[in-house]
Amino acid sequence: MKNAIIIVFFLILNGNLFAHGGGHGLPLKQWEIVSVNEIINADFIKYENNEVWLMDVNHRIKIFKISDFNAADQKFIKTKSEFIYSLNSNNAIEADVLSFSNFSWVLIGLGIFLLSFSIFKLTKQRKEVYLTHGALGLGVLLIVSCKNTSTNKTSDIVVPPSDVAMMQTFFEKFDGVTTYRDENYLYVSSNGLPNHDMMVGITNWQQQVPINQNYTGDNSWAIPTHPKMAENPLSTKTNLLKGAIAVAVNGIPIFNPLNNRGEDANAIGELDNWGGHCGRADDYHYHLPPLHLQDQVGEGNPVAYAVDGFPVYGETTDILDEYLGKTNSDGSYQYHAIKEYPYLIAGMRGEVIIDLKTKAPENQVYPQPRTQELRPALRPLRGAEIIDFKSLGENSYGLTYSLDSKEYIINYSWDSEDTYTYQFINSDGTLTVETYKPRKK
Repeated sequence: MKNAIIIVFFLILNGNLFAHGGGHGLPLKQWEIVSVNEIINADFIKYENNEVWLMDVNHRIKIFKISDFNAADQKFIKTKSEFIYSLNSNNAIEADVLSFSNFSWVLIGLGIFLLSFSIFKLTKQRKEVYLTHGALGLGVLLIVSCKNTSTNKTSDIVVPPSDVAMMQTFFEKFDGVTTYRDENYLYVSSNGLPNHDMMVGITNWQQQVPINQNYTGDNSWAIPTHPKMAENPLSTKTNLLKGAIAVAVNGIPIFNPLNNRGEDANAIGELDNWGGHCGRADDYHYHLPPLHLQDQVGEGNPVAYAVDGFPVYGETTDILDEYLGKTNSDGSYQYHAIKEYPYLIAGMRGEVIIDLKTKAPENQVYPQPRTQELRPALRPLRGAEIIDFKSLGENSYGLTYSLDSKEYIINYSWDSEDTYTYQFINSDGTLTVETYKPRKK
């Protein structure tokens, strides 16, 4: 019995070597902010220029100096930052554990010895201690087997190529959306404007309005048609705050649910009734899965394709992995939407190329289409709520917002020569007019 206790103690000490990695739902890390003598619970986002970015349970970003933390947390921050950087550099830091070829083989040998020894003794002497040894031996074998299974390289999993012809049928259900293909990508072209109303319901608005975008030709959206499982999937909590993570089947890009400041765009009122809003280039995009598109493509069909090549479906009762997806019996993979943050694509399960000019968390997948710059970026209009949006004719729209119980209107349009005209109508009927031409890249 003494030997059994020693082995149990040994296994407990080395439990971190055998435990499966955790996923979503884990408690937030507790941090001691020594500068203000405060304890907070939050997730680590990034460490840059001696500043530490954390995200609390409400997905709000908090920024501290590295010197605000105790020594243990400082070490954790720097190690975690180096690890994230290595993932984005495709140079993953090897976990500080012994390989299966040495330490694990020793454990297997120990397990086999204990199991064989107990079987031998049980045939000679029916003593409970040998049964305990046998159970421990079997337990060691199961633990090592589980560990080995969990550490298999997922990049070795063969994923069947996409059915490109079927993908095209989903995109081409929408007017103005066209596709073409080459050996590696399906290219999706559109003008960046959906065939539904926009902007209504936004209560946190930066005075941007949707205009057309030239997502055509070599500036189209590119979706890999031979997706591969990534060995080190990128978490969208700590990556890809720039650029699209998916393209909806109506040709509209889907961005990270977190905005470029690391905030849940939905939770802070930045999104309209369709889960979208405009970026700094007045480019309309979603931050939530566009489940309303199921009306056109049919329930049970994808509403988008991620930039790693895997489809995005609506909600499901099936068990999802930590990336909000599942592997099918044929080896294919698909994401699904859920009601709460992170809503879709919790991690980029497939291999992607990261734009070398960007750095986590504000990095993006390459290639990404360019947007056209028009008006200068504006500040949030505090207290404003968008209450109406409508088409006034070809390439002409009107947006109405309320502020301090008064209504204001922005009527805008563009012509064939790319001249954009804006009428800003105040609540008293006075107006100002501004004209713009796209800036040359």
